[in-house]
Amino acid sequence: MKPMVRNSSNLIQDRKVVKKIKDGELKIAIYGLGHVGAPLAAVWLRAGAHVIGVDSSKNVLAEARKGRTVIPEPNVNEAFRNGIDTERFKLYDDPVKASRDSYFKMICVPVLSHNQELSADLRAVSDVATMIGKGLKKNDIVSLNPSVPPGTTEDIVIPIIERESGLSVKSDFCMIYNPERIYEGRAIADIENNYPAILSSLGPNSAQLAYTIYSLIFKKGVLILKSIRTAEAEKLFEGVYRDVNIALANELAKFCEVAGIDFWQARDAANSQPYCHIHKAGIGVGGACIPVYPQFVLDVANKMNVLCEVTNISRSINDGMPSYCVRQAIKLLKFSDLPKSKVTILGLAFRGDVSDTRLSPTYVVITELQKFGIKNIRIHDPFVSNDPNLLKYYNVSLTSDLKKAVKDSDLIILSTDHQEYKKLGKKLIGNIPVYDGRGLLDRNLVNKTKILTIGQGDIKIT
Repeated sequence: MKPMVRNSSNLIQDRKVVKKIKDGELKIAIYGLGHVGAPLAAVWLRAGAHVIGVDSSKNVLAEARKGRTVIPEPNVNEAFRNGIDTERFKLYDDPVKASRDSYFKMICVPVLSHNQELSADLRAVSDVATMIGKGLKKNDIVSLNPSVPPGTTEDIVIPIIERESGLSVKSDFCMIYNPERIYEGRAIADIENNYPAILSSLGPNSAQLAYTIYSLIFKKGVLILKSIRTAEAEKLFEGVYRDVNIALANELAKFCEVAGIDFWQARDAANSQPYCHIHKAGIGVGGACIPVYPQFVLDVANKMNVLCEVTNISRSINDGMPSYCVRQAIKLLKFSDLPKSKVTILGLAFRGDVSDTRLSPTYVVITELQKFGIKNIRIHDPFVSNDPNLLKYYNVSLTSDLKKAVKDSDLIILSTDHQEYKKLGKKLIGNIPVYDGRGLLDRNLVNKTKILTIGQGDIKIT
């Protein structure tokens, strides 16, 4: 992609905009202080901007006023506290007033439904667009930041804003699509240093304004795409790529189990070739990204009567992994004793070393165990302190005490690749059989106790 050409008048305008942002004359409103909005607000505060935080949750706003985020993310609390101390961070419970008082509005609300269905739920986006439209002023800028199905910005968001404001994107305000590109646990580093911003825009001088504003926080630069639909698709492609390649790894791991092959050794050797990038096999794919984005693509494809066979098959493979792994794990138990068995699951979070449980495969593992009549199930997670859904929907307990979790267990299933679990040893496990659904455990431990690892076709369980 060619860099944007900027003449002297552009540069003068750039300096004026940057100065007004840092002086607080042009404020930035962040709608939604969750997994995306909180780190983005922190990054803007770290850049010296004046930020207005908006959220529909009274608890989120109350915590933010104390300089705390409800989303555990490194360096966000520090940025919040500094912003409050320097009076550059204000919290609003009136989204229309936030729109009136700001120049640049960023929509960062989630599109994953509360019941965690994979298809996009755009009600929160539509609600925020409505409130922004009611307070929008001429020459303001709006940015949509969640990952969304192609067409969302132009077919849903812009018409709402134009209807509510009476302004036109062609002549009166700028609309930007900027997909978030963050990895939970390192969100600020990803924004500031690790990835370029992906941008596409509509409106007067919108590309230049987008370039100027986002260059303030993205040190890796800015990539301007000509079409907003293309920018929306780009982010989904990132997730589809990973989902498809994880499905390939899972398929190869299952093949290895039957063929007597060590998947992990074969994978490591294959990946020593620079054109081979086999992903890790695992007990399931969770989170609000990888399993979700392919479904957005499939939903749009179905409406257009387009086949996306590889994407669809990959989703099916990955969705089926928790069930497959449970069937493998219970081979370590006597089938006749299943209803009496005590099973410990290590990990509730969807991914290692985070507290996010959205679409975690562990929930499916619990359901699959219960289908075999296993009722005595305990969950351990060092990062998740509370989950009311476990008792409400599954009648399962959660603990952060690892010794308590594994005591008297008949089977341990490693479901989440928390680094803490790498330290599991013979002293803690004893003779309890373990199913390692992430390929995480030390090979030496495998030789000392009864462990069945996903993809480990050369291990004989006796």
